[in-house]
Amino acid sequence: ILDMAGGTGDIAFRMEKSGANITVSDINPDMLAVGMERAVDRGIDSMVWSEQNAERLTFPDRHFDAYTIAFGIRNVTDIPAALREAHRVLRYGGRFFCLEFSTVEWPGVAEIYDVYSHKLVPRIGKAIAGDEDSYRYLIESIRRFPDMKTFRGMISEAGFAQAKVEPIFGGLVAIH
Repeated sequence: ILDMAGGTGDIAFRMEKSGANITVSDINPDMLAVGMERAVDRGIDSMVWSEQNAERLTFPDRHFDAYTIAFGIRNVTDIPAALREAHRVLRYGGRFFCLEFSTVEWPGVAEIYDVYSHKLVPRIGKAIAGDEDSYRYLIESIRRFPDMKTFRGMISEAGFAQAKVEPIFGGLVAIH
């Protein structure tokens, strides 16, 4: 399994418990260093850690059975290129799983969430972490990301068959 944008290992550690062979990749070497340190602390030495750009992976064609990316695809500069690379490195019948923030579709909740995210989240970030700008970026990156239907189409255009999406919490997040 390739866990892309998985530098700190959060998703990989959960999959490793099942005995899967995991390669954790991230463009940020500092994030990978955190993940490797966490693996050592947990006594896990079975994972491969690899600095990679999702848009230009160095892995061979048809190398992995599954590709996961959790809350990372919206930060990729060229999303279609990253999706094509995901398709390229997966074996025939391989699975692509993407967990990402999305667009809330529940009537009434969407409006409340908009106020909360634009007005309160940056203030909370400032109060707790002393960093209003990073939390503002988080909200803006979520807003720029394609809606579920559009992103599902992008996945199909990259070559994946049977692309589908499962909204969670009314679309606050989605699994593609």
